[in-house]
Amino acid sequence: MDKGGAAELLERGVTWLAEEQEMLYAQDRWSLLLVFQAMDAAGKDSTIKHVMSGINPQGCQVFSFKQPSSEDLDHDFMWRYVRNLPERGRIGIFNRSYYEEVLVVRVHPEILKAQKLPPPLVGKGIWDERLADIAHFEDYATRQGTKILKFFLHVSRNEQKKRFIARLDEPEKTWKFSPSDVKERKFWDDYMDAFEEAIRATAFKQAPWFVVPADNKWFTRLVVAAAIAVIGTVYFAFALGRFRRVIFGT
Repeated sequence: MDKGGAAELLERGVTWLAEEQEMLYAQDRWSLLLVFQAMDAAGKDSTIKHVMSGINPQGCQVFSFKQPSSEDLDHDFMWRYVRNLPERGRIGIFNRSYYEEVLVVRVHPEILKAQKLPPPLVGKGIWDERLADIAHFEDYATRQGTKILKFFLHVSRNEQKKRFIARLDEPEKTWKFSPSDVKERKFWDDYMDAFEEAIRATAFKQAPWFVVPADNKWFTRLVVAAAIAVIGTVYFAFALGRFRRVIFGT
């Protein structure tokens, strides 16, 4: 497939998603949470922008999680994420998520020290414990009517470097560049190990992971749209199909 063919398919996927979202919103029973994780410059923002371009903002909520506030640090590590889960009938998008708590926090132990945990609770098994907590949470959320789809946009180290350089060379992209981006590259292998463990520990049928090649943005967007279309159709097919028949007689 070439870039042109992918763009045509993506447009069809965007149209489909917009139609299904209307049904989801009208039915007001289920919700959909899309989780995006990646290294810097992998294309999370642009993927969300293109794939969700046809969505009615009234039925979609997007949250981008940065450094925790003092209020966040006075609660458990899942608190600020749980309070932003999508309402019934809506699509929620987490641009980075609670997985940061077993990724960046794991790679940078000094962040964990700032989370005010009682010392006896910070042991060698803390990462396994957090991954188990996340898996249990996702199982619970699913049983309450929230379907969770998780995407790891897997950009290569060489492609990331090219995109960082482009941010410096192209004035319209300079604002995206941060010296911390370069600093984090030194921890590449640590991040890859953390991602692998997180995905292995939390990849379940009810909350699947999609590891998406991200060196070609057009391909990344198409895969994400296709995953939402296929899995979303299976998950909501009965409920939405029945809703169509009752309301529209089709």
